Amino acid sequence: MAGRDSIVLRQKELKRLHVIHKVLEEGMTQKEAAQLVSLSERQIRRIVQRIRREGDAGVCHRARGTPSYRKLPTKLKERIVHLYRTTYADFGPTLFTEKLEEREAISISHETARAWLTDEGLWTTHRRRRAHREWRERKDRFGELIQMDGSHHDWFEGRGPACVFMGYIDDATGNVFGRFYGYEGILPAMDSFGRYSTKHGLPLTVYLDKHTTYKSWTKRDDVGEVEPVSQFGRALAELGVRMRHAHSPQAKGRIERLFQTFQDRLVKEMRLRGVSTTAEGNRFLASYLPGYNRRFSVPPKKAEDLHRSCNDLDLDTILCIKTERTLKNDHTIQYKGTLYQVDDRIRAKKVTVEELLDGRMRIRGTGVILSFHEIMQRPVPSEKERPFIPKGKGHRPPADHVWQPPWFRRRRNKEHRGGREAS
Repeated sequence: MAGRDSIVLRQKELKRLHVIHKVLEEGMTQKEAAQLVSLSERQIRRIVQRIRREGDAGVCHRARGTPSYRKLPTKLKERIVHLYRTTYADFGPTLFTEKLEEREAISISHETARAWLTDEGLWTTHRRRRAHREWRERKDRFGELIQMDGSHHDWFEGRGPACVFMGYIDDATGNVFGRFYGYEGILPAMDSFGRYSTKHGLPLTVYLDKHTTYKSWTKRDDVGEVEPVSQFGRALAELGVRMRHAHSPQAKGRIERLFQTFQDRLVKEMRLRGVSTTAEGNRFLASYLPGYNRRFSVPPKKAEDLHRSCNDLDLDTILCIKTERTLKNDHTIQYKGTLYQVDDRIRAKKVTVEELLDGRMRIRGTGVILSFHEIMQRPVPSEKERPFIPKGKGHRPPADHVWQPPWFRRRRNKEHRGGREAS
């Protein structure tokens, strides 16, 4: 009610009141009125009787102005708002309600929490206008294509060292795999891919960006273009995995959206559990990712799993940094400024240095692992002992010998000139 002699009606109620007045003036039957306002004749009779008793206010619903029987208690609202201010200040309404049910045993809808937080000025909805891009349909089978990338972010919010999340997401199902590393480079990429392959198998295609870890840039010379292969690309080629490069971040939007979600959800989950190191983060991921995949992954269109088993492959030999070096005549090589003496004797000009993921180094030649040790300087070759020749007893070549040293040629010419003068 707005006043004693005025009432507030909605447009639907104004329409009903107008039709009921026509019935009260006996210009319209109750059956015709029921058809106009989409009500039954019984409901029209009830409204007519109420308006005759109460006037135009009888068209209003009796529950107007009274609190709902489903209204949550005020103390519950105050407690939830207090929890948000003290513990979950930067959580979104959806994640906030999940943590309330998981940690506080309070179950409310995320829309209710959104409304309460909005009323208190603690949450504001921001609508972002996104550029329109062509939508790409998901792949049909699990393992047909996986998207891979590294995310640089303050994952521990200053509680621990900076790190990178190496993430993998299957294009068909949205299944997620990932680990924390100190940097994004060749060794973390190979280690994470080896762990993914051990768990799921080798995928058909890996979709990633043009980071120098994954792609070596093309160089032009006088002959033509020469495109060197990166260490990671070489390893995937040996494993029979195709590698595709995205030309923009939007092209691999699935992994980019995953990073946006994890930079919000995962960071807050680790904050609640006090995770502050890379090792603790990897242990937490081992328990967090299975539940995340059960909740958010989708079934593929076709049930075939295209991952190939890698049990018969030596991943340590393939997923490593391989560099070719020249084997000197003294069976030494130089690698990263250090000299190494190869103990095994082989007939080869080139050997391959393998830097494994665990920090060990191997030297392989003609398909065999060679034994070696580090040395400080190259070995000095021993001079052969020359035979003793008495003075004046040395061999003197004849005058008509093919090879004649200059001194012998000069002396012979002098003797010939002296003989001609004497004669």
